Amino acid sequence: MINKIGFLIDMDGVIYSGVQRIPGTNEFIKTLQENNIPFLFFTNNSQRTQRETVLKLQKMEIFVAEHNIFTSAMATGQFLAQQKPNGTAYVIGEGGLIQSLYQNGFSIVDKNPDYVVVGEGVSFTMDRISSAIDMILEGAKLIATNLDPSPKIVGWTKPGIKATIAMLEEATGVKAFSVGKPSPVIMRQARNYLGTRTAETAIIGDTMVTDILGGTQMGYYTIMTLTGVSQRRHLAKYAYEPQMIIESIKELTLEKIEEIKALRSLD
Repeated sequence: MINKIGFLIDMDGVIYSGVQRIPGTNEFIKTLQENNIPFLFFTNNSQRTQRETVLKLQKMEIFVAEHNIFTSAMATGQFLAQQKPNGTAYVIGEGGLIQSLYQNGFSIVDKNPDYVVVGEGVSFTMDRISSAIDMILEGAKLIATNLDPSPKIVGWTKPGIKATIAMLEEATGVKAFSVGKPSPVIMRQARNYLGTRTAETAIIGDTMVTDILGGTQMGYYTIMTLTGVSQRRHLAKYAYEPQMIIESIKELTLEKIEEIKALRSLD
């Protein structure tokens, strides 16, 4: 018998789409808050700090606290601090990643780093890429905050972190280690931050290859919403399935949450 259920909630495609809040988001959040149900907005985007993420959500009239945010930048900082306390990193990324590394005791350097760390961002230049290649060839380890692909949309100005990492891997012959979803590293860290056990954890996502795969591998209860990337017709391609499919976050009422808790108690 489990006493609680907590939620790891993907953001884009689950609670908002672009800059528009998905209907039912605030009602769901209110249900969680009023019933003391633990939750995290759980993102692979490493650009923003917790505070910046909260402010972004406020613009869409989604109101949560900083402690309700967990990012791949936070996971990367924690992971590297465990691997090499007080280490050094050359960073291709933005403020959220840089802040996390500093908070976890890392120094940001331009020469002889222990790690080359790559996150989402707009600060990519060929000079920085060239420097990173030399550092990796000289022995720095290559870390990616995540491996999310570009959306492949005409007019999209960023190549995407997956493309950037592929370029570094090809140029150096070194394979990157990715911390972000679906890696067990971030999945465990987020659960620990949430304060739940495996049986008490549910993950809500719109993408089979990140949230649903990661949750399945960890033994979390997996919920796929159809307001984002993956749709029912895509399921036949995968050897695993979500345990629940919803049209949108609006379906997750208190009654449905209690139903999930009861199901987990039977497992």
